[in-house]
Amino acid sequence: MTLLFLSVAWVFASAGVAMLPIRQQFIPVALLLALAPVLLVLIALQVGWFMSLLGIAALVSMFRNPLMFIQAKLRGQNPQLPQ
Repeated sequence: MTLLFLSVAWVFASAGVAMLPIRQQFIPVALLLALAPVLLVLIALQVGWFMSLLGIAALVSMFRNPLMFIQAKLRGQNPQLPQ
C-alpha cells in the first residue's frame, strides 16, 4: 500500500512541477528524475517487471523534454531554453 501512495504522490508532484514556468522547473525535475529509478525498482520488486517497463515508458513520455535537454548537454551541445 505504501508503494501505491508513493507512486501517486510522485505523479501528483510531476503534474505540479509541469505547471511551473520552465525556468523554475530545473530543481524539482532533477529531484523527480532522481527518485524515479528508485520507485521503478520498487515497482519491479513488488508488482513485476512488466509494470516497471510501463512505468519507464510513462517516465520517458512525461519527461521527454528534460531528458532531451540532458542528452544534448551530454553530447556537448548548447541547447537554448525557451523565453
